[in-house]
Amino acid sequence: MLNFIIYKIGQAITLCLPTKIAYKLAIFISDLHFKTSKKDRISVINNLKIIFPEKNYDEIFNLSREVFRNFGKYLVDFFSFSKLNKDYLKKYVSIEGKENLDSALSQNKGVIALTAHIGNWELGGVVMALAGYPTYAIALPHKNIWVNRFFNRQRESKGLKVIPLNGAVAHQCLNKLKSNNIVCIAGDRDFTQNGIILDFFRKPTLIPRGAASFSLITGTPIIPGFMIRNPDDTFKLILEKPIEFISTGDREVDTKELTKKYLLIFEKYIKTYPEQWYMFREFWLQ
Repeated sequence: MLNFIIYKIGQAITLCLPTKIAYKLAIFISDLHFKTSKKDRISVINNLKIIFPEKNYDEIFNLSREVFRNFGKYLVDFFSFSKLNKDYLKKYVSIEGKENLDSALSQNKGVIALTAHIGNWELGGVVMALAGYPTYAIALPHKNIWVNRFFNRQRESKGLKVIPLNGAVAHQCLNKLKSNNIVCIAGDRDFTQNGIILDFFRKPTLIPRGAASFSLITGTPIIPGFMIRNPDDTFKLILEKPIEFISTGDREVDTKELTKKYLLIFEKYIKTYPEQWYMFREFWLQ
């Protein structure tokens, strides 16, 4: 219940302030979090060391602080969803690769919009919904029912529909894809302990298998998409071309090989925007 109260207070403060002031406040609070939360700070630092073994400690330390600051801004954006409309999109959001999405949807097999916990993935889904696309997002339910309702109401207030990550998630996703909808999946962190162990930045970790599995079952194209924050706090939604893959017929082998293809794309974006990859836990297997 405490977290719910904190989120509601954060939202109330955010909505009362101009966005630039809210960002400055978020940076101040994020700096405090960076200094006081040893566990989160060390996790981010250790993750970045694996991504950038060539960087010295000071570089990694400064980069880690930027991760916390950008996550603070991410929360400001999330709390501000009620302000979003098509005029906001025109002013603050550019979309690159919209033709890739339209072409994929023309196949009538749905689209798996695959992203990572980078930039503002929540805003990316909302932007697609506001642009008129039938969009669903898989989301891990929060343990507290009030927090869970708060997050889902924020998402659904702008037309983004939520598929909870539970025992029925596969059935729901397959039905939505068969109806030519977009299903958004964050494919870099496994929450089920049912993923596959693959190398990511040269080290093994557990990766979710959902996106590859759904694509192989339905023939649905996978489009990697990333909502990236620009230096001036505008955004660009980048929609890549569908991942090309030829199935061998061996489901387990195909799942691994298809997943490897999009992990390479994740690596490219995380190396380009490391200060926007929000992974506050030790990511790799020990």
